[in-house]
Amino acid sequence: MCVDHEARLPALPEGEFGATAERTVLEAPDGNRFRAFTADSLQGKGGVVVLPDIRGLFQFYEDLALRFAQEGYSAVAIDYFGRTAGTAERGPEFPFMEHVVQVDADGFAADMKAAVGYLRSQNAYQKIYTVGFCFGGNMAWASATRHPELLLSGAIGFYGKPEADRPPGDGPIWDRCHLIECKVLSLFGGDDPGIPPENIEKLRVAMEDAGVAYESVTYPGAPHSFFDRTQADHAAESLDAWNRMISFMSEGNFPG
Repeated sequence: MCVDHEARLPALPEGEFGATAERTVLEAPDGNRFRAFTADSLQGKGGVVVLPDIRGLFQFYEDLALRFAQEGYSAVAIDYFGRTAGTAERGPEFPFMEHVVQVDADGFAADMKAAVGYLRSQNAYQKIYTVGFCFGGNMAWASATRHPELLLSGAIGFYGKPEADRPPGDGPIWDRCHLIECKVLSLFGGDDPGIPPENIEKLRVAMEDAGVAYESVTYPGAPHSFFDRTQADHAAESLDAWNRMISFMSEGNFPG
C-alpha cells in the first residue's frame, strides 16, 4: 500500500507564487475521458505531470499539483482509471485494485499524451517533468521511455519497484533504460521491505550502463511512503526530497 486516503503533504516551505486550480476531465487521443486536477502558474518555470499511487487521483495529489504551481510550475495530476471507473468523484472505499490490474501500457501512453498536451497548450516550449509515487513512481520511469512522443525533460520516481511490469506490457524498467533520453531521479526509503537494496542497485547500474543522467537517493530508516505529513519522524527526509525535486527541475542539475 502507498499513502492512505487521508494522507497529507509533509510540511514544506510556503510557495512564492499564486496559482489557479480546478478539477476537470481530459480526453486522451483514443477517446478515453479521465479525471484530472490542473494547477496553473503564470511564472512559466515549466510543467509537471503528477502520477498518483495505486489509489488513483485524490486530495494528496491535487495538493501536490497545487504546491508545484505555487513554486512556478504548472501541474496536472491525472487519474489512471477513466476506462474502467469513469470520471465520477470517488471515496476511500473505492476498490482501486480491481482497476489497477486493468491499466495497460497503451492506455497509459494515451493518457500521458493528453496530460502533456494540456501543459503544452499553455506553453509549447516549456520543459515538462513527471513526478510519481509507488505505482506512479514506475509510471514516471515508464514515461521517460516514451521520448519522441512526450519530449520530457526529466522524470522523478518515489519508491517505485524496479522489477515490476508497470505499466503492464512494458516490462521492468531496468530492461528499458536504453529508451530514456531525459534525466531521472529516484527516491527510496531505506526501511522499505518491498524494495530491497539489491534492486535499487540493479536499477542504478542499468541506468548508468544506458548512459542516463541518473541519481538514486535512499533515505536510511525511512519507510515506504515517507513523503507524508503523518510520517512526522521523517520530516527532514521529506523536505530533502522536495528540495531535490525543485533543484532537479529548476537548475537542470542534481543537488549535491
